Amino acid sequence: MELTERKKKILRAIVDCYIQTAEPVGSKAIAAMPGMDVSSATIRNEMADLTEMGYLEQPHTSAGRIPSPAGYRLYVNELMEGYRLSIDETQSLNEAMELKLQEFDKVMTQVGKMVSNWTNLPAYAVTSRVGQLPRVKHFEILSADTGSFILVVMTNTETVKNKLIKLPLNIQEQDLKLLSAVLNASLTDLSAEQITPEILSKIRKSAGAAADLVPIIVDYTVRILQEQRHSDVYLTGQMKLLGQPEYRDVEKAQEVLSTLDEEVIANLPAPTDGPVQILVGPENIAKELKDTSVVMTRFDIGDGMQGMIGVVGPTRMDYAQVTARLSYFAEGLGRMFGKNELPPAKESDGGTE
Repeated sequence: MELTERKKKILRAIVDCYIQTAEPVGSKAIAAMPGMDVSSATIRNEMADLTEMGYLEQPHTSAGRIPSPAGYRLYVNELMEGYRLSIDETQSLNEAMELKLQEFDKVMTQVGKMVSNWTNLPAYAVTSRVGQLPRVKHFEILSADTGSFILVVMTNTETVKNKLIKLPLNIQEQDLKLLSAVLNASLTDLSAEQITPEILSKIRKSAGAAADLVPIIVDYTVRILQEQRHSDVYLTGQMKLLGQPEYRDVEKAQEVLSTLDEEVIANLPAPTDGPVQILVGPENIAKELKDTSVVMTRFDIGDGMQGMIGVVGPTRMDYAQVTARLSYFAEGLGRMFGKNELPPAKESDGGTE
């Protein structure tokens, strides 16, 4: 069955109407829209086709239709019209960001709150290090007081960590020199995932009298690498979901709210195909978010750090408006962190890639 331009026009009208009303949409409502020069009977037939094609769904209690996840995806990719921020909106967004410039240590928390307030949805902000995975660059073992030594671990992110480790009675200076050589030969240029039990076993066999120290050192090294890959997540506005018609059902709201936490957000993918990414319903990796949509965008913080802001809401969210506001926020934050500037107050189009 062909997805004709008329079917696309009707689907766009249904999605737009459903976003505004949160009620199943009937053929008469679509026929009454400006520019819809076809009869309600024709629209009804087209809606039946769109349902059969998987772009619409029919709730059991209504003769109207609602968009399916596939319908939302087509809408986002091809049918959604760009939302133009007004001058008043851009000025208000600039003012909100200007108020936070002096609170740099808390800026990401404030960013999440601003995004949540401006979209009326739960929002999050994430900071993470970009570039290569953290890897071991070099080990040093320094003698300390009798019966202990200092392990120094340097990584490719120019981080240096050290740990005081007690020595077994039978370990001599030459044993520590051998251990240092083995560690540098076996673990440098490896990420945390590449340090396997097999590698640990080989190191122990090569470390001689210092073999019992190897698990302690490797465990400490892996924790350092994992910590450097860690993302800081700031989540706010979860209770705003209760203002959406979809979550008037207490059980449904509780299911989402109980699972919407920093760990779930940290596992969301960063935008890869463009500045803005939209995950619709089942497209979410996190099964906890399968009945919601996520819109996210990224920006550069500097010093090898990247920021990401996003919102979580019903699949019925106003994608065009949310995308436009997030894009403007990201542009402003990139300027703020980079040059201490904000975008000029002008009408702005939002879009996705």
